Amino acid sequence: MLKAYSLLDLAPVVEGGSARDALVNSRDLAQHAERFGYQRFWMAEHHNSAGIASAATSVALGFVAEGTQSIRVGAAGVMLPNHSPLIIAEHYGTLASLYPDRIDLGLGRAPGTDGKTAYAIRRDNFRADESFPQDVQILQHYFDEGYNGIKAYPGNGMHVPLWILGSSLFGAQLAAALGLPYLFASHFAPDALDQALAVYREQFKPSAQLEEPYCGAAMNIFAADSDEEGRALMRGVMQGFIFLRRGQPGPLKPPVDDLNEIASPQEIMNAEHTMCESAVGTKATAQAFIERFLERTRADELVLTCHCYDHEARIKSFGIGAEILNSML
Repeated sequence: MLKAYSLLDLAPVVEGGSARDALVNSRDLAQHAERFGYQRFWMAEHHNSAGIASAATSVALGFVAEGTQSIRVGAAGVMLPNHSPLIIAEHYGTLASLYPDRIDLGLGRAPGTDGKTAYAIRRDNFRADESFPQDVQILQHYFDEGYNGIKAYPGNGMHVPLWILGSSLFGAQLAAALGLPYLFASHFAPDALDQALAVYREQFKPSAQLEEPYCGAAMNIFAADSDEEGRALMRGVMQGFIFLRRGQPGPLKPPVDDLNEIASPQEIMNAEHTMCESAVGTKATAQAFIERFLERTRADELVLTCHCYDHEARIKSFGIGAEILNSML
């Protein structure tokens, strides 16, 4: 049964705009989300991406938290192998000190970028993803009473809630073993969704943080006054995926009228599959899709995302999503 709904923002940089514009829009969106009733506002770590402004995720989250009053803000996620667990404990301990009881920390093991950029970030520690389970536990120690005689200041004793993010069975198994909440990235990696949630629930072991399994799933929402308007919003993101897979990332462009003008049938089919977990169209159309998704996944928390060119359309889409989900709580 649905317990909460939250929002994932990728701080989109649009063609003709700047990173500052994107981050100001993120804070504006968070203020709307707070009024709409969203429980959490998530931001994600991406690197070498001209279309996403949240690379320094903790800095971006601090800007958002300062502009809001009650909504929880968190990373979905920090790509932990890119960082020392101590540094992350200090960053998010600082946020938790400034904004008590409002900070969440989701952890992933992917680099959040391409291989060349990942090497530039990790350098001599390029295979750091192999120690991800151990690093999660070390981070837990830093938020408790320290590790190996070292304490995180701020961070020590603050017990910032940790989440495991994933798009495969690995993250589901790790979250279950550590007794942590789990979020599945089905908004762009849908294939293992059902199996991962089943594995997480079956293998879950209670922990000091969590007594029972708590799982969330992410989906796209492109809700508008008409189905065609919703499809246009989605086309803009699909064309972004197409350019990304060609090795041509960049700021978000206005959606084309017809993807066939810029892409092959195979490229379009791949983009459609990537975004198959998407509620697109009017409130009624979007609600029908969301109801089917929740019936199938039994997610405790639904994470909505709308990575689109038009900021006002994005706010409207999330507003419609909140109206739908408020009626289900």
